[in-house]
Amino acid sequence: MREPVTFTPFRIAVPEADLADLRNRLLATRWPAELPGVGWARGVPVDYLRELAEYWRTGYDWRAHESALNEHPQFTTVIDGQTVHFQHIRSADPAATPLVLLHGWPGSFVEFQDVIGLLTDAFHLVIPSLPGFGFSAPLAEPGWSPRRMAGALTELMARLGYQRYGVQGGDTGSWVGPEMGRLAPERVLGVHLNGMISFPNGEEGEFDELSEADLARWAAMQEFNDGYLQVNSKRPQTVAYALHDSPAGQLAWIVEKFKELTALEEGLPEESVARDRMLTNISLYWLTGTAGSAAQVYYESITAEPHDETTVSGVPTAVLVSTMDVTIRPWAERDHHIVRWTETDRGGHFLAMEQPRLFAADVREFFSQLR
Repeated sequence: MREPVTFTPFRIAVPEADLADLRNRLLATRWPAELPGVGWARGVPVDYLRELAEYWRTGYDWRAHESALNEHPQFTTVIDGQTVHFQHIRSADPAATPLVLLHGWPGSFVEFQDVIGLLTDAFHLVIPSLPGFGFSAPLAEPGWSPRRMAGALTELMARLGYQRYGVQGGDTGSWVGPEMGRLAPERVLGVHLNGMISFPNGEEGEFDELSEADLARWAAMQEFNDGYLQVNSKRPQTVAYALHDSPAGQLAWIVEKFKELTALEEGLPEESVARDRMLTNISLYWLTGTAGSAAQVYYESITAEPHDETTVSGVPTAVLVSTMDVTIRPWAERDHHIVRWTETDRGGHFLAMEQPRLFAADVREFFSQLR
């Protein structure tokens, strides 16, 4: 039986007891020792994290940011047995193009808050929390791979009455977005991607024509510290106990990715992303208890039943490559119908937060060519 199409208005209202519990846990953190003089080489330094945790406890104002998030209409619906949370911000222009914005890990719908005002003159925005993330939780069952997420989101757009729409995705969203194009090529106007990864497929000579830039990206991919990925993809439930119980642990787990993946390799994460914006994103993981469920997407990605992910959908695709991306162009063009390729020397993996104007401008230019 088909699920009834209902949208429930949603407002964030974290109980005060949960905020008090967060502050108490931060105060009671048992801090580890560390080797002298190693800096960030072996993980997040204790002195840095202690200071950031103290600011989270005493200086950061969740209520102010909760109120800001609530300024935009939010809803939940149930699709394929799963609660799906989303912001829905309509443009004042009735003829505006519908656009889905898809986050990744360790991001959330918070990633896009700085680009809403830069896009809503031209787009009706739908900004979901991916299943298992934030308010799209708890997961109702196993099996929520990027392909299944794509199916749920194409259904969401149909329920909203959008017959033709664009998709933008980064990180996990760069997997979900193309899957939406493969599942519904007649509906998806175009796909805009950042933070995507393309892989070799074993074809003879596939390395022979790579440019110096592509070879450097391949080397960076090989050298990247993927410890978090190995844990998330193989033992998401085990790591969940520590992250669900310790806000300092959750803070370190995510802030390390902001350090490694933002543009200023030698700088602190908050030099690329405003400290409060980063903490709002981290607070969302903590307050919704979704450290473990969000990690499940990695497990699902490597254990999902095989299907032909390299089928080119024919949907026009744009790729925006930032300083920290390792997207290799010939392999990306093999798997996608790429009609626009842009490289920038500003911003890193969290581009909508690091360089919102650059991000929004590239999205606007791409979709303006497709209208």
